[in-house]
Amino acid sequence: MKIRGAVLEAMGADAPYAESKPLRIEELELGEPGPTELLVRMTAAGVCHSDLSVVNGNRPRPLPMLLGHEAAGVVESVGSAVTDLAEGQHVVMAFLPRCGKCAACATEGRLPCSVGSKANAAGTLMEGSMHLTGPHGQVFHHLGVSGFATHAVVDRRSVVPVGEDVPAAIAAVMGCAVLTGGGAVINAARATPDDAVAVVGLGGVGLAALLVAKAVGCRRVIAVDALQEKLELAREFGADETLTPDELVALEEKPRVVIEAAGHPRAFETAFNATGPGGVTVTVGLPAPGAMSQIEPLKLTAEAKQIIGSYLGSAVPAVDIPKYEQMWRDGVLPLEKLITAHIELEQINEAMDELDAGRAVRQVIEF
Repeated sequence: MKIRGAVLEAMGADAPYAESKPLRIEELELGEPGPTELLVRMTAAGVCHSDLSVVNGNRPRPLPMLLGHEAAGVVESVGSAVTDLAEGQHVVMAFLPRCGKCAACATEGRLPCSVGSKANAAGTLMEGSMHLTGPHGQVFHHLGVSGFATHAVVDRRSVVPVGEDVPAAIAAVMGCAVLTGGGAVINAARATPDDAVAVVGLGGVGLAALLVAKAVGCRRVIAVDALQEKLELAREFGADETLTPDELVALEEKPRVVIEAAGHPRAFETAFNATGPGGVTVTVGLPAPGAMSQIEPLKLTAEAKQIIGSYLGSAVPAVDIPKYEQMWRDGVLPLEKLITAHIELEQINEAMDELDAGRAVRQVIEF
C-alpha cells in the first residue's frame, strides 16, 4: 500500500532544520505484515530527542530511515500468527520490543532485550523483515516503529493495547516519555512516598518523571533546569521546588533520588553531586557518543551512593503501560500537560528546531 512518511536520507544536516530540511515527506510502498506482524494506522506520534539524535548524527542508524518511535495507532490487519489482537484495537508503540526468551528479558526490564536491540540497530523488525520501499529503494525501520508516517507494519511485540478512551496524543507519549521518565522513578530508583526526588533536565522525559513522582506521592519533588521558562513550567506541573543546577548541588538536605534526564555529561555530574548519602542517581539521558563526565569515586564508597543506568525506564512495556494508563484514567497522572503543541507531519523539520532549541516538551503529530 502507498503511505506518506518522513524519511532521513543523511545525518548531520546544519540547523535550522526548517531550512536544511533533513527530513523529507515522501510517498513510500509499505509491504504486507508477516505472520507475527500488524498493519497499524498511525493516529499520533511524539517528536522526541531520540529522533533529533539520529538527525544530528549523535545516534547513528542505517539510512535512509523512516523516523519516529513514540507513537500510537489503530490496528488495521494482523498476521496469521497473531491471535490476541484484532482489527480496530487501539495500541501504543513500544520501541524496545521484548522477545521474552533471552537472558536480558529475564531481568524484568533492567536490561534491554538482546533480540529487540539487535533488530533496532539493524533497522529491521524483530524477525529481520523490512517492509518499506522509497523512490530510491529500500528504507530502514526506526526502532521497529517508524511512526512519522500514515501507516506502519510492526511486530506484535512492538505494541501494547490501550483503551479507546485514551486520546491518541496521550497514548503516544506513554510509549517513550512516560515509560522512560516514570520508569526511572518507579523501576530504577524504586522511589517511595518517604523520598525526596530531584529531576535534572525538564524535557519530555524529565517532566514525565516529575508527574509520576507526584502521582506516586513522593514527599518532595524538585525540578531542576538551567532555563527559567522550564522551571516556570515545572511549577505548573506541581513541582514542590524549582532550582537551577547550582542551587540543587548547594542544598543542605540532598534528595535520596536524583533522576538525570538531560542527556548531557554536566547534567550527570550535577545529579551525582546532588544525590544524598545512601541515595541513588538514575541516568536516563542519552549524551553524544564519547561524551565524558567526572565524578569523585570516593563518594560512592564513603557515602554509599549508587549510580543506575536505566534505558527506557527499565520498563517492560506490556506491564508498565497499563499502569500508567490506569493512573491517567484515575486522574492522578495528568499527561495532557506534557503536550505543548499539536502539529502536522509537514512541520517535522520545524519541530526538530523547537526541540534543538530546548523550547519544546512534547510536540505531537496528529494524523
